[in-house]
Amino acid sequence: MNSDEVGVMHTNADDYDASQIEVLEGLEAVRKRPGMYIGTTSSQGLHHLVWEIVDNGIDEAMAGFANHVTVTIEADNSVTVTDNGRGIPVDVQQKTGKSALETVFTVLHAGGKFDGGGYKVSGGLHGVGASVVNALSTRLDAVVVRDGKGYQMTFERGRTTQTITEISAEGMGIERGTIVHFVPDADIFQETTVFDAKILMDRVRELAFLNKGLRISFTDKRTDEIKTETFYYEGGLKEYVKFLNRNKTVLFDDPVYVEGTENNIEVEVALQYTDDYRSNVLLSFTNNINTWEGGTHETGFKTAMTRVINDYARQNNLLKESDDTLTIDDLREGLTAIVSVKHPDPLFEGQTKAKLGSSDARTAVYRMFNETFKRFMYENPVVAKQIVEKGLSAKKARMAAKRAREESRKKTGLEISNLPGKLANNTSKDPAISELFIVEGDSAGGSAKQGRERLTQAILPIRGKILNVEKAQMKTILANEEIRSLFTAMGTGFGEEFNIEKVNYHKLIIMTDADVDGAHIRTLLLTLIYRYMRPLLEAGFVYIAQPPLYQVRQGKFVQYLDTDQELNNLLPTLPASPKPVVQRYKGLGEMDAEQLWETTMDPNQRRMLRVELDDAEEADQVFSMLMGDKVEPRREFIEENARYAELDV
Repeated sequence: MNSDEVGVMHTNADDYDASQIEVLEGLEAVRKRPGMYIGTTSSQGLHHLVWEIVDNGIDEAMAGFANHVTVTIEADNSVTVTDNGRGIPVDVQQKTGKSALETVFTVLHAGGKFDGGGYKVSGGLHGVGASVVNALSTRLDAVVVRDGKGYQMTFERGRTTQTITEISAEGMGIERGTIVHFVPDADIFQETTVFDAKILMDRVRELAFLNKGLRISFTDKRTDEIKTETFYYEGGLKEYVKFLNRNKTVLFDDPVYVEGTENNIEVEVALQYTDDYRSNVLLSFTNNINTWEGGTHETGFKTAMTRVINDYARQNNLLKESDDTLTIDDLREGLTAIVSVKHPDPLFEGQTKAKLGSSDARTAVYRMFNETFKRFMYENPVVAKQIVEKGLSAKKARMAAKRAREESRKKTGLEISNLPGKLANNTSKDPAISELFIVEGDSAGGSAKQGRERLTQAILPIRGKILNVEKAQMKTILANEEIRSLFTAMGTGFGEEFNIEKVNYHKLIIMTDADVDGAHIRTLLLTLIYRYMRPLLEAGFVYIAQPPLYQVRQGKFVQYLDTDQELNNLLPTLPASPKPVVQRYKGLGEMDAEQLWETTMDPNQRRMLRVELDDAEEADQVFSMLMGDKVEPRREFIEENARYAELDV
């Protein structure tokens, strides 16, 4: 019942018995070296346990035997996963002499995917399966409902503590299927054993998109108000694309959609264009695995798309014979596309399964998508023209950006002395100890330059609000002096040519006023960094300074405070004389160099927030919503979150 291996599906549910469970090797090394089996014992590895069990239910669904999987975080932070498939077999497995149920949970690589077993196609991330989850749990309970009967087994740290026992099938909530409840072992997962509801729910939603017609429910019982979210998408990837584009303006309402089977490979593709000026989203999956490095299925899609668009453009005189062919880089501007294949015997490149190498997947995707997309272009000439013109515009912008980059290189990177805002560089050449402060305003910039530690701290003042890159083409972005200053100072380049190995500072610190304008400037800068210097965020190099709101001085006593509540708590504790002097900082410019240093820049006293990038997809949606052209999602966000705002009236 493991989650990664492939066999031949039997159409008769009665054929699924212990003979289809093949044993490959034992379980002894799992607890000793868990990282070999789940990659890491951090939060990522903890959540991987859930997917190993969920994937078993998904396999039953892909084989046509299940239509509902539930995932529940219990009140004690354990997890229960239920599917209404056939139920793990309970008869004796010949090679082990144990029941198939016990074999699945105690023997590594034992499952219905080996040797022509129970499945035509199987998903899963690494295929280590239920036995590894069992080995890394302090307790695991497995319940099977088959043929109107219930069966239960209990394990502790991979060892059987209750052999297979027949129990009543009443009250299980399923007429047939498997229920697995496990408690992760804190001795293994020392960093955390607390499940993140958002991580689980996002993946559950994605699995529902990838397996249309499958209902997946998620419940978190740790909250006061227990809610169950159920995800069900008849439209599959078509609805996934609409979901990703929900905060964007689309060029056509109904995504281009392809599904079918060729050479036993199930292919599903969905595509939609938005009016964005930048590259958007291209996701690919193989047997529900996110192949984030791409592979042959992506290649088949890209080849078909570029060929169809170029042929259409030339046949309709939108692209002259003398013009260069539009490339995939030109055509990705504003594109949201998802490619998913279900392959009976996929070949992956590398251990992470991040790239598909099966050549037949390229052929299958190309043939199926080519015909459908060609028909779409000819049946929708207005939209087809928009797509071609978008590609041509992107090509011009790309060439202009290339010329601008070449010009920048000729000038040795926009000489520092000529930078707008007059970058005050630090004297150290070691990026690991170097910090770049982006400071709002000339006044604050002056104080920062005077108060800084010159060996490690560089100051780049900016004047006002920079360009909103969410709404701008590359040629407009590169024409903005403030943005060019940042690109040049960091030394990394930008966009597709970004190279983090060339970074000049391992800390990029945004230091703006603690008001609405300061928050807007921070958002504009973060939008720029996310869209064109994203590896800085992924490396943890981006920080937000936390200047105080108040200074309280009484004689020689000086204290800085962040909130009104802290001020109200402090004042009653001070003696009545002399009267304390309270200074309210409405901006960084009101601090002198010494105050700015000791409150916001001194590494021994300052407090900074590091900007994390845990969920790139959500970040993309938030930036599109807050900074894009579509008003309605932004209005809804403000209405939902206005009560959390702190107003300075």
